[in-house]
Amino acid sequence: MKVSVELADSHDAGAIAALRRSTSEQLTLKYGRGHWSSCPTEPSVVRDIKTSRVLVARSGNVVVGTLSLGTKKPWAIDLKYFTAVPRAVYLHSMAVTPDYQRCGIGRRLLVEAGAIARAWPSHAIRLDAYDADAGAGGFYAKCGFREVGKAAYRNTLLVYYQMLL
Repeated sequence: MKVSVELADSHDAGAIAALRRSTSEQLTLKYGRGHWSSCPTEPSVVRDIKTSRVLVARSGNVVVGTLSLGTKKPWAIDLKYFTAVPRAVYLHSMAVTPDYQRCGIGRRLLVEAGAIARAWPSHAIRLDAYDADAGAGGFYAKCGFREVGKAAYRNTLLVYYQMLL
């Protein structure tokens, strides 16, 4: 399967929003309603593209994966768990369309995210994942992220991960 990974532009916003909705719906069907049940909108993706570095994975012309890297700390991240570094970026909104999961696309997105973060320059990539069956913590650990702590946010346990660069 030939897949390319590149920076998204505003023309990709509709496809990215649809992919994130599809992934959210799949998780909700499989695990029930939770924080993963949110439905991103096209305007929110356009805002994300303007303020972050959004990657897309494409199979032909179809967006099959995405993630966002930004310098703004997400609300659910508690810095006391992370290694102090001069600059960090935060990974969020990662999704791979259900039909393309377990094909290496997520790993390829993370490799490219690491290259972008190093060039930014950044000294770490940080993220949070749900500590639930719907969470992707095991995937991040397999890709080289290290668990640095856990914290409850709105009755949901989050696991914090970091990759030092």
